[in-house]
Amino acid sequence: MPDTKLIVIAIGGNSLIEDAKHVSVAAQYEAARKTAEHIVRLASEGHRIVIAHGNGPQVGFILRRAEFSRRILHSVPLDSCVADTQGAIGYNLQMALHNEFIKAGINRPVATVVTQVEVDKDDQSFINPSKPIGTFMTREDAEYHRDTDGWNVIEDSGRGYRRVVASPLPKNIIELDSVRTLLDSGVIVIAAGGGGIPVTVNEDGTFTGAEAVIDKDLAAALMAKELKADLFVISTAVEQVCLNFGKPDQKSLDTVSVAEVRQYMNEGHFAPGSMLPKMQAIVDFIEASGNMGVITNPQNLYDAVNNEKGTHIVR
Repeated sequence: MPDTKLIVIAIGGNSLIEDAKHVSVAAQYEAARKTAEHIVRLASEGHRIVIAHGNGPQVGFILRRAEFSRRILHSVPLDSCVADTQGAIGYNLQMALHNEFIKAGINRPVATVVTQVEVDKDDQSFINPSKPIGTFMTREDAEYHRDTDGWNVIEDSGRGYRRVVASPLPKNIIELDSVRTLLDSGVIVIAAGGGGIPVTVNEDGTFTGAEAVIDKDLAAALMAKELKADLFVISTAVEQVCLNFGKPDQKSLDTVSVAEVRQYMNEGHFAPGSMLPKMQAIVDFIEASGNMGVITNPQNLYDAVNNEKGTHIVR
């Protein structure tokens, strides 16, 4: 049996929605179950595990429902949308993990922590919001939300209008002590879903929810650092990180150093809205901890942790 580790795993949208044509709750559960199979294999070896997850499509669904019902129901603040999806996705993952543990004959508890994450109210992204969320809108709808709800909206290359919001950097995982206590009790923990519920801290120590979204990989990296994780894994759509992705000279990366990753980032190999934030999160974790990071897809999670698959980033 391998040495046991504390592993933080950030699972992306492909772990929750495999096919854009099949997005029902049942389909999302089945996608979560497939990822849970591999996480259960890791847990069966004694590893302690914390799971973070994305929520972009699910928040988009909530906003779309609100759009259709805006004449009869109140709007839902963005921080509440993140909280809603933390509960719903956490429930799916909890059930999937529990059921896979039952199949494996293992008794291991799983719990979801509705997690607030502190952001700086003076973060530059609040001044210039640029993160698109939700579906495309007509000009009329965009102007309605701008005037009625105070949304920031932009025209997107002739395809329609999008709402844009701040995406501030995570500063502090508010419920970190609760996560640590659960881990110490042998619980598989799901936390900081969707990057966490963004909150700002007032002078008297109280919290205020923020109309923002936090990058889930950066929040997961912060949580991994604070928990002193032995390994930080990002699960995404590809088995390995590639240079010249999608081109004839595409090259997969097996093991790569932080210095090499920085060089590749400077050369523009990683797309800003896709692989770049994942590489930045991995580098941030490694430089703070000295431990290893891994990027792979859901079906190779187990083998990647055991050094056989995926891209391994080292100091």
